[in-house]
Amino acid sequence: MRENDSVAVYFVHIMLYALREQPARAAALLRQAGIEPALLEDSSARVPATAFARLWLILIETLDDEFFGLDSHGMPLGSFALICRGLIQEPNLEKALRQCLGNFALFLRDTRGTLSLRGQRAVISLHSCIDDPQRRVYAEETFLVLVISLLCWLGGRRIAIDRTELADARMRLEGDALLWGPNLHLGAGRTEVEFAADYLKLPVVQDLGALKTFLRTAPQGLVVRWRNQGGVAAQVYRHLRGTAYDQWPTLLALAGELGLSPSSFRRQLEREGCSFQQIKDQVRRAMAFECLRDSDLSVAEIAAQTGFQEPSAFHRAFKKWTGESPGSYRQRLSSL
Repeated sequence: MRENDSVAVYFVHIMLYALREQPARAAALLRQAGIEPALLEDSSARVPATAFARLWLILIETLDDEFFGLDSHGMPLGSFALICRGLIQEPNLEKALRQCLGNFALFLRDTRGTLSLRGQRAVISLHSCIDDPQRRVYAEETFLVLVISLLCWLGGRRIAIDRTELADARMRLEGDALLWGPNLHLGAGRTEVEFAADYLKLPVVQDLGALKTFLRTAPQGLVVRWRNQGGVAAQVYRHLRGTAYDQWPTLLALAGELGLSPSSFRRQLEREGCSFQQIKDQVRRAMAFECLRDSDLSVAEIAAQTGFQEPSAFHRAFKKWTGESPGSYRQRLSSL
């Protein structure tokens, strides 16, 4: 973690859920981690990643639960390490993910995850028996953050999410698109994450030595790094999102704007698990989803705005992203 890494205060609220009726105790633990309790009153606040990591460790030790009391059974200390040890032996991400979901089910009673393959799409679906909507959304989001982050670590790269649905509503966060992809539905009535099935063919690249290093900071270090808002990838994403497609800078020009040489720019993005082209593709998807959701533009106009020379090329790309046509996607949203 770098000094300027930070995490949305929303995730601090998730970790403190089990202490919601013990405000004095929660405040003491926050101060122990170096976080001023008053910061939690600002929904837009961000917490330094180092303090977030300290709080994570303090809370799992205090609660003796690596799932922060969000499940009726929970994960006793050492559970996450036990889960991880088996995964590095798997040959590819599909086998590792299936084992990961099965291993989490050995500990958690209220939230279960399943993997299904739908053509060229992979979908992780969650099934919860939690009555309280707030605890349910906290538990499901924590579950998905841990599983997807672990999958990214095992493959040594960022997994680009194309669709996320959370069953329950919650406030929108500035970093939602970076964390959950451009196609996020809150209060959808079901919880699913979808990405290209090709990722599951990637080999597991981590070994026992890497695991030992990882476990010294995991899972908090991994979670922070994956959704880091201060990284170069996030800066590139925000820059492109705020610029019309026909005015997007070249890699050379953008590297110069960020004060980096082209080679340093590429290396930094690689360290964050992505490339300039991958970020551009993510932004194009985000633009397409946004236009279909929030505008009356025709599919042909949206294709042009997102850099496709022909509407037919946009149709093919969109069906590859989501498994449905742009028109079907828009119609489905209008019926919700």
